[in-house]
Amino acid sequence: MKALIVDDEALARERVRTLLSAEAGVAIVGECSGGREAVESIIEHKPELVFLDVQMPDLDGFQVLEALGEDDLPAIVFVTAYDEYALRAFDVHAVDYLLKPIEPERFAKTLARVRETLGDKSDGRIEALLDTLPLDRLVIRTRGKVFFLKPSQIDWVEADGKHVKLHAGRETHVVRQQLKRLEPRLAPHGFVRVHRSAIVNVDRIKELEPWFHGEYVVVLKDGTKLTSSAAHSEALHRIIDAAK
Repeated sequence: MKALIVDDEALARERVRTLLSAEAGVAIVGECSGGREAVESIIEHKPELVFLDVQMPDLDGFQVLEALGEDDLPAIVFVTAYDEYALRAFDVHAVDYLLKPIEPERFAKTLARVRETLGDKSDGRIEALLDTLPLDRLVIRTRGKVFFLKPSQIDWVEADGKHVKLHAGRETHVVRQQLKRLEPRLAPHGFVRVHRSAIVNVDRIKELEPWFHGEYVVVLKDGTKLTSSAAHSEALHRIIDAAK
């Protein structure tokens, strides 16, 4: 797992570096003392994990994330002396939030959480499989196990930051994947996007209730209700026309 350390305080960078050196399977690809340098380094080195200070002289930690494209965003652990930014940190889907001075036990818990988020990182192979496996199955890694899920088993897919939630019956599987990358993979299997954050298996649709301005309330067979957006209602119109 490639890690980048970003902090304007040399002692703070040294602390994170020392704690990381005791962890197996982690390679530090660089250290940055400012936000602009961090943006350049993230784009260049593409780390899976960044320990990111909040307060820095040029760009703060949140501005660093804003400067990055969606595809460049790694897993983020904010490191700061102040707890006032915690809620905002999780709003941008940070994996964790460490307060200085960092205790080894707390740091170990953070690394465990990062590994769980990244699927224990088999050098990125699990995420890569999601793009390269045949279209008749998706690979899911959860609780240390890897199993395969057929698209026909999925009811609907929900975007959740840098992850998606695959709703399949009573189970929900969280996968580190972007909805826009998953959509074309599922489209040949009868999935349509009904909202910027939701893709639905057409076979699971029970009824469509007309809503405002050409939108619909999409009712699934399990009772789930999703509201389509006007921008994505065209696919639903085609379903209705095909049924006439």
